[in-house]
This record gives sequence, structure tokens and C-alpha cells, in this order.
Amino acid sequence: MGDSYTVQISTKLINQLAREDEKRSPRKVRKPKPKTPKSTNQPQNTETQNQTPPAAIFPPLFLPVPPPAPVEALPEVESIRQVLKESEKVLEKLKVEESDMLKELNKRSKELREKEFKLPYQNPIPCMKERSDCLECYKNYANDPLKCADTVKRFADCAWKSRQSASPPSNK
Repeated sequence: MGDSYTVQISTKLINQLAREDEKRSPRKVRKPKPKTPKSTNQPQNTETQNQTPPAAIFPPLFLPVPPPAPVEALPEVESIRQVLKESEKVLEKLKVEESDMLKELNKRSKELREKEFKLPYQNPIPCMKERSDCLECYKNYANDPLKCADTVKRFADCAWKSRQSASPPSNK
């Protein structure tokens, strides 16, 4: 019902209003001219030739008009509005339900992805600490590697123990 109306003010109306203002203004008093029949032989008055109409200066104006008072609605229109309101309520409920279902779907898909694509358990590499200690010692004593003999012996013992625990005992 938010119809808006516009009013167009024409140049003719502006000219008419300007002439009325000139008639009413006390500054200029015009003397009435005696009416004479127009003849084609007489030259026109120079005042009317030099005047430009005020409408040429002002463009037409468009003013908003308030919408008319609401008219009583037909019962059919009211029933349609009620159905529309009910359907909007149902739409809102469906949107809420859809968002809940989407959250549930994302949750379940994440759980399934974690179960399906989980990397199997990997045993840690044995003797990593001893190996890093050995490499560090060789870096520190690059000119005298014999100082790392004790660190190398611990690394070798650890490696021997891990091999023994990984392989089954052999019967000779």
C-alpha cells in the first residue's frame, strides 16, 4: 500500500504564478492599457520582445504526494494475507530445521572422516635420543671424534637391544 504520487508543475503554471505575483507586488504599479484592436501593420511593443519568460529559467518541479487513505480490504484479500503469514511462519521453521540438520550432517561427516582416514599407529623409531646425541657429539668434536666413543657405544647398545626385541629368538 506504499504507493507514492508525484505532481508535475508545468512552466505554464509557473508563468501564471509569476504574473500574479507581479500584479500583487506594490513596487511595480502598472497602468491599465486601453484595449485596442490588433492590427498587423503596427509594430509590437519592445518590452514584450525583450522579456524572457520565467519558465525558461525554472525546470518543472516534482513534489511527493502522500498516499491516499487505506481502503477497506476485501475479505478475499484478508484471507490471502493470513495464508501468506502462515506460510512465512512455516518457512522460518523450515529454515531453522534445515540449519539444525546441516549442523548434524557436518558433525557426522567429520566423525566419519576421522574414523575412515585416520593414519594407523606407527611405532616410534627406537634409539632416537641416542642417535641425536651421537650426531651432536660429532658436530661438537669434529676435530677429535674419539671423544664421542662413549656416546657411540650407548647408541650401538641401544640399536643391538632394539634388534633383539624385534626379531624372534632363533634356535641354533
